[in-house]
Amino acid sequence: MTVTVDIEQLETCVDVLVTDRAQKRPDDVAVIVDDKPYTYRQLNLRVEAIAAALSEREVVAGNFVGVLLERSFDMVASVLAIMHCGAAYVPLDPEFPAQRLQHMIDDCGTRLVVSQSSIADIGLKGSFEFLFVEGVTDGSVTRAPIRPDDLAYVLYTSGSTGLPKGVAVEHRNVVNFLLSMAQEPGFTAADRLLAVTTLSFDIAGLELFLPLIMGGTVIIAERDDVVDGERLKDLISRHKVSVIQATPSTWRLLLEADWRGGIGFKAFCGGEALPVDLAQALSAQCDALWNMYGPTETTIWSSCYHLPKGGTPVLIGVPIANTPIYVLDKAGRKTPPGIPGEIYIGGAGVARGYLNREDLTAEKFLPDPFSGTEGARMYRTGDFGRYLTNGLLEYRERADAQVKIRGFRVELGDVESAITGFSDVKQSVCKVVEPKPGDTRLVAYIKASDIDVGALRAFLRDYLPNYMIPQHFVVVDNFPMTPNGKIDRRALPEPEYTEVVSENYKAPSTPTEECIAQTFSDVFGIEEISINANFFELGGHSILAMRVLSTLRKSLSSKISLRMIFEAIDIAALASEIDNLAPKKNDDDREELLF
Repeated sequence: MTVTVDIEQLETCVDVLVTDRAQKRPDDVAVIVDDKPYTYRQLNLRVEAIAAALSEREVVAGNFVGVLLERSFDMVASVLAIMHCGAAYVPLDPEFPAQRLQHMIDDCGTRLVVSQSSIADIGLKGSFEFLFVEGVTDGSVTRAPIRPDDLAYVLYTSGSTGLPKGVAVEHRNVVNFLLSMAQEPGFTAADRLLAVTTLSFDIAGLELFLPLIMGGTVIIAERDDVVDGERLKDLISRHKVSVIQATPSTWRLLLEADWRGGIGFKAFCGGEALPVDLAQALSAQCDALWNMYGPTETTIWSSCYHLPKGGTPVLIGVPIANTPIYVLDKAGRKTPPGIPGEIYIGGAGVARGYLNREDLTAEKFLPDPFSGTEGARMYRTGDFGRYLTNGLLEYRERADAQVKIRGFRVELGDVESAITGFSDVKQSVCKVVEPKPGDTRLVAYIKASDIDVGALRAFLRDYLPNYMIPQHFVVVDNFPMTPNGKIDRRALPEPEYTEVVSENYKAPSTPTEECIAQTFSDVFGIEEISINANFFELGGHSILAMRVLSTLRKSLSSKISLRMIFEAIDIAALASEIDNLAPKKNDDDREELLF
């Protein structure tokens, strides 16, 4: 199927498409949060009320407004209200360290952050003020006269210099993407999408806006739900979800929870390369499995591929509407079918550039010599791929030190810069390892005369999001070098996954300790684990924590929380807390994704 979107259709804005749909289907359910449904009429009224409050704070077209909110109905309404005022929203994830959020606020120069009083006190400062949504009641305001080439949002991604960089995306970019997605993979008013992605990840744009411009329903998974396969499975069943977009890590959580897709279910997988084993497993459960590809700089997804039953081959498919994709050699010439080259993306999805980074914008956003249109640009992705003889695209590898960790884009230089900020570290180099499929870990190799890993982890939590903190730290005397004098990341040694349990071994002495130790052994692939072993030091991260949690809940018939696993200093401490767990405790415990 060839997807086409007329250029004239791009002469509108995202919030206008949602408002138009609200007027046509006011009594249909637009959003569901915590089992509470909100109609399109209710959504429209809430958008107008928040927009009026923003207008009272003198938010006008061209402004940037931060969004520091938990996953909620007001989160959806707030981003639309900001657009309604002609401003661009800037996602600020409450789980990010205050220093990182502070950089985003300072860099975009926002005067206002939409938040809620329960989470706003995290140490942010500057010449901005908060607008607490719980204090917003009724109100309305005339929509600002904005153009399709005005900014819809600025989304910050990992930067190689140690500071995140803001990608400035226009309404025209987003509208082209949404209208193309509506056709293929396809979305109708009868569809229900479960939104599982943080607002700070660009693919959240599909989850929030595609259902709302098509008259469908978006179910917002809360933060606790997102990292729990059993909860996600329950949400899918309870709300008759027909579409989910997620990273491979989240799909593995669902499969491990024994989820079954069923007839009519569509699965979109993106954010990182789709492994063959996962593609095969998902294909067996879903009516339609789509592999999605595209960087933030070209607006969410730029190509997609409907995998055949059986899950192979795993390709990135064909470009979406108005999106030429070129595979070029080092001289900038198109490569013949079958010959690899670097992927460049042009067309309607190419973002305006990096906010306040004219140098980097000029380096990555280049004139498009193939379009035939004056002023056309293309984005240099840094990805290698090739066109097959049947016209389909195949992804090969990255050309630089950028990696994907559980769906999030990470510049290794960003992590290395933070680590070398610790006083005892002389130099640091990072790489990603995968001991087994689906278990992606970040390893930091450091030069240091003496290092307290616990203190280093605590230091990094003040500067990096949890997904960017390495699971393993390896002290080395020197780094391996290539013949041309560069650090050879591929020659760095694999971490010794068993070394943390080889000293001072203590065997389990209670049934609970034995159960936990065996679970850790199965999850981490370590034959024998001491009860003084720490989850972090074994290489633990959020996905592995969910595997541990799911197994322990079944084995011990206990409502164990993620926080208990994260905060226990070792297996013995976790066993003690579980044994002391009262039957009614944890019914209302809040589980958090801490890393």
